[in-house]
Amino acid sequence: QVQLVESGGGLVQPGGSLRLSCAASGSIFRVNAAGWYRQAPGKQRALVAAITRSGSTNYTDSVKGRFTISRDNTKNTVYLQMNSLKPEDTAVYYCNADLIYYSGSYILAGDYWGQGTQVTVSS
Repeated sequence: QVQLVESGGGLVQPGGSLRLSCAASGSIFRVNAAGWYRQAPGKQRALVAAITRSGSTNYTDSVKGRFTISRDNTKNTVYLQMNSLKPEDTAVYYCNADLIYYSGSYILAGDYWGQGTQVTVSS
């Protein structure tokens, strides 16, 4: 069973920091491009940050300079370091990744989502 497992969400005060992790588990051959999305109540899910396999990144304007996406290809894990958090960052954060994996004698590809982790920024 191939899946993305997220961790690291929680409650933090404005100005605080959190680090989210997204680990690909199962018979993973490679994690290609990956990204973090968020969905606030009553809003659509939107891209926060993305990273290619080689490490090129892009961010939505509202998090530039505060959030950093990174990856460890040896651990098949993607991270989102969030600093200077604001109440408007409150949302469920989802990891998304393009996975290459083994299935029997085959190598398959698929787009996967994590289960989501709640981030709440409040005093």
